[in-house]
Amino acid sequence: MSDFNDSRTRRNIFVLVAAQAILGAQMPMIFVVGGLAGGMLADNVCFATLPISLIVFGSMTTAPWLSPLMQRKGRRFGFCVGATGGAVGAAIAAYGLYVSSFPLLLLGSYFTGIYMSAQGFYRFAAADTASETFRPKAISYVMAGGLLSAIFGPQLNKLVFDVTVLPVFGGIFLPNPFMGTYLTIIAINLVGMLLFLLLDLPNGDETSARTARAVPAARSRTELLRNPTVLVAIICAMVSYSLMNLVMTSTPLAVIGCGFTSDNANDIVSAHVLAMFIPSFFTGHLIVKYGVTRIISAGLLILAMAGVVALIGVQLGNFYIALVLLGVGWNFGFIGATTLLASAHGTHERGKAQGLNDMMVFGCVTVASLASGGLMNCSGGTPVHGWSAVNIAMIPFLLLAGGALVWLRAHTRRQASSAA
Repeated sequence: MSDFNDSRTRRNIFVLVAAQAILGAQMPMIFVVGGLAGGMLADNVCFATLPISLIVFGSMTTAPWLSPLMQRKGRRFGFCVGATGGAVGAAIAAYGLYVSSFPLLLLGSYFTGIYMSAQGFYRFAAADTASETFRPKAISYVMAGGLLSAIFGPQLNKLVFDVTVLPVFGGIFLPNPFMGTYLTIIAINLVGMLLFLLLDLPNGDETSARTARAVPAARSRTELLRNPTVLVAIICAMVSYSLMNLVMTSTPLAVIGCGFTSDNANDIVSAHVLAMFIPSFFTGHLIVKYGVTRIISAGLLILAMAGVVALIGVQLGNFYIALVLLGVGWNFGFIGATTLLASAHGTHERGKAQGLNDMMVFGCVTVASLASGGLMNCSGGTPVHGWSAVNIAMIPFLLLAGGALVWLRAHTRRQASSAA
């Protein structure tokens, strides 16, 4: 079977889009509830967003072993490991809420990070069997599956958020409204896992046989980072994802702190996640037409615009517009960076390069989510001041990514001149 088969890829895209929609619904649900549950259980409000930070930390520490595991045993096996982690994590978090244990909530959040890491590899799975010209579109289409999770997740969360009694065994009483969300997430993972049986991807044996042929030895992680394209792709992915997480993590706290309701927070997060994934229907086409570095640059500019809108005011409209811009900027920056990375390594290096990328990306996102709670709750005395601090913190990282892109373009021009 050909390594690059776009008909095979299209079938896998349908499955991966469904997985993004069903399994991915848990992420907006957790991002709304995690900070609120943390604020309820933590002794210090500065640690309210720590459950979200532990999710991202779990993803960071999972990527280095999960990506090579997928290379050995196949994507299907790795994705099932991720869904299992999501179910176990939600169960532990629900029990932590039941006994009012903040450490158990954090432990459950860490296991949820195993799912988050696996979900991050859906986009790479779409590229595994795609031709070079179809690859940006394949990545983009799979990311578009998040559009359905953006609708399904927050709306489902509204239904289960205030559930206090489960109509089973004569009625199970829940001690707080957040438990309904975590119990629902257990079911999402167990049901969604069945989708992976439909994937038609190389299994571990097929991958090993292919890479056992005459191919160069895989570069070390240090050698990969010395490649300018790999380095800039990772930097842009880190900045795009970290800044999106920095702002989104604080959003429910800021919205409620500024006098709006939890329903408003759910709707704003829903609008944000819609904006993250709707552009995916055409981002791949834009990359093919205009080039990947231009699309990444546009993403960074839109992220900067999101920060400006957030700093102008704290009306409901400002929150909506800022979070929509934040979603679009993330989409262009992150899909562009993923495409750039996929073009810079061989198939035999896939596990190492992608694992390195996601480890560094989610390492930076962990720091951002930790900083988010501190900036929001402990930097200015009021929610307005905290929200401003969160958005001002974007500036140096946008400058870093923008500078990296300028350097890559200059390096590429020098190489072209030398080759001429």
